[in-house]
Amino acid sequence: MNAGALDVVGIGNALVDVLSHGTDGLLAELDLVKGSMNLIEADRVEYLYERMGAGIEVSGGSAANTMAGVASFGGMSQYLGKVRDDQLGAVFAHDMVATGVRYETPKASTGPSTGCCLVLVSPDAQRTMSTYLGASSLFGPEDVDADAVASGTVLYLEGYLFDRPEAQEAFRKAARVAHDAGRIVSVTLSDSFCVQRHHDAFLDLVDHHVDLLFANEAEITALYGSDFDAAVDAVRRSGTVAALTRSEKGSVVVTGDALVEVPAHPVADVVDTTGAGDLYAAGFLYGFSRQMDLATCGALGSLAAAEVISHMGPRPEASLQELAGQILAD
Repeated sequence: MNAGALDVVGIGNALVDVLSHGTDGLLAELDLVKGSMNLIEADRVEYLYERMGAGIEVSGGSAANTMAGVASFGGMSQYLGKVRDDQLGAVFAHDMVATGVRYETPKASTGPSTGCCLVLVSPDAQRTMSTYLGASSLFGPEDVDADAVASGTVLYLEGYLFDRPEAQEAFRKAARVAHDAGRIVSVTLSDSFCVQRHHDAFLDLVDHHVDLLFANEAEITALYGSDFDAAVDAVRRSGTVAALTRSEKGSVVVTGDALVEVPAHPVADVVDTTGAGDLYAAGFLYGFSRQMDLATCGALGSLAAAEVISHMGPRPEASLQELAGQILAD
């Protein structure tokens, strides 16, 4: 693997998250499917926001959370994602830089406002997301910073951004730039509903543009239209390295000739599962970019996921670098 000046460069939807607790009854009232991600428009944002209880606001977006996690491990990361030159856009940019992530994407001066994600966390810690993409959805090929992409050991692409054709072309452009520079291209499927909406495009991306795939059990089975074991066989045949998470069952790392089972890291109390997959990817990518073995990469991912589900919010509150000390010492 050709090492770059940066460990990981991520591309995704730049959003500000609003998180609040919500009962199953409230989800039913709002016609929301628990555990799902729904794309909404500005008027729906106002309606849902009024129905939500007191909560917290924090800069988010899946790949942005992952880049913050890489930085928390002590890695060098850069994020590419679009915001508007409004109040939420300024908050997002400030928060990214404050976590140690390089963020230099120019703010849009026209068009929709900065995107947001309204997250209702159920008593069982499941998160149900209603996302207004806003300015983030307008990320296109012209927004790909080729110099940044070429400088990252691994490029990380967020499946949530995949809805518009322009974003899909931005992914393909970034992947070409990364491969031309001898870098690794990775993608997270993000959500089974995303996979169902763009099934053929995702299959093409995985088969022809991606070296490293992140998915949970629902996403990988949706991609291959099969049960988990058959999906593992399919991804093994594709030649793509895949890190597949299975909640409390841990994760499985699949290669063409190996299958590495990684146990879940213990956590005393699951408070909020928001960001679990994002932070698993952060730990795995940090290890992978530093050429650690796959078992260690998975262990770092499990550690980061356990930290983030132990509190509200999608980003680590403790230093992942300090928490990882024992794993890396071994």
